[in-house]
Amino acid sequence: MKQAKAGKPPLYYGWYIVFTCMFIALLTNGVRNSFTVFIIPLETDFGWSRGTISTAAAVGFFVNALTQPFLGRIFDLLGGRRVLLFSMIAFGLATVLLSLTFHFLFLVFLFGVVSGIATSGTSLSNTMALVSRWFRRRRGTVTGINATGLAAGGFLIVPFAAYMLQATNWRITWAILGMLVLGLGVPLAYLFLRDDPSQMGLQPDGDPNPPDDEPAQTPDRLRGPLEVDRWAQAFRSLPIWQLSGSYFVCGFTTSIISIHFVPFAIDQGISPILAATIFSFMMALNMVGSLSAGFVSDRFGGSKNWLALVYFCRGGAYVLLLLVPGAMGLWVFAAVAGLSWVATNPLTTTLTADVYGLRALGTIGGISFFFHAMGAVISVPMAGFIYDATGSYTIPFAIAGALLFPAAISAFTIQERKYSMRYAPAAAVAGTSGASGD
Repeated sequence: MKQAKAGKPPLYYGWYIVFTCMFIALLTNGVRNSFTVFIIPLETDFGWSRGTISTAAAVGFFVNALTQPFLGRIFDLLGGRRVLLFSMIAFGLATVLLSLTFHFLFLVFLFGVVSGIATSGTSLSNTMALVSRWFRRRRGTVTGINATGLAAGGFLIVPFAAYMLQATNWRITWAILGMLVLGLGVPLAYLFLRDDPSQMGLQPDGDPNPPDDEPAQTPDRLRGPLEVDRWAQAFRSLPIWQLSGSYFVCGFTTSIISIHFVPFAIDQGISPILAATIFSFMMALNMVGSLSAGFVSDRFGGSKNWLALVYFCRGGAYVLLLLVPGAMGLWVFAAVAGLSWVATNPLTTTLTADVYGLRALGTIGGISFFFHAMGAVISVPMAGFIYDATGSYTIPFAIAGALLFPAAISAFTIQERKYSMRYAPAAAVAGTSGASGD
């Protein structure tokens, strides 16, 4: 039998899963967030109002909200590889076809309906559920790495789209973005994604396999006080409602910025390229915030405390945006909000997995993400129509900032030490390992 080189064990395959999922998030969320740079060109070419164009984005968020639980359920039943692969193909084709936009309903159908369904399949809740199957002890860290893909997409793809708009036009830019998804994301997903470590004879975290005469003890056999077999059981307890309520505010406050930040900055007298650059800077700090959130969750515990701090900091960022005028306010907002934007995702997923287990995590995460998406459904068109009526984003941004402080309280009051499996006494966990949860 061939021996591996001494002192150099092979890289655990779970890391390939993590970085593939991160790249999928980079492409899909980056392309999705690039809609912000298309708003003014569409206004110019078609004469549509900002509120009207925002409606197309809102339809996308609404469809995403409705279909996310179903795609999460399909994920639990069929596995993540199929869901992610076919969703990537649909998303890439829809993005290419957006280059043919000729009517508002065409935009709504492709960006709102088709892309909305596709992004439910490639959503962070599904990729988080997938990487959570491959890691247990490092779950916070790897979900943080995965979430950096969302930030990296804004950091790289949004300014790239803005540059391509300046160099060519919005039709060519949309076609190029779609080809990036089809040419890079789809092959990578096909080659590297696998559903579960057991499919490759591996254990979570790369732990050694148990001896043949001992039963495999996987994290899926351990049961915490609220761990469930069916998704509906989770919604009979308070923590998921606290997480989902805060996640609604998260969607409300991030989506309004992802769609309206560049137009807002341009209204402040900033050039489109500089506006996209500030947005890119904010996304770069998102990567730092996401990685830090996952690390501190694993290293120090207390995920709900860090989650509350993230919401509080983001609320402070909105206050600064409204109080500090001009370019300085934009940079200050980007700095503070950047560290707190994506940090909610690894913390929410880790806490959900630790409390409710992995068996129905795709469905539970999908329903929780429904609340996140519904926040976007409300905030994006609201900001557009209020802008049309007042010529300002002050009111919608003030509402967004005000909501973040109750969200912080909701997260902080989660009884993590009572319900999280991380804090369950070993004896109690072992004693419930055979429970059915029915």
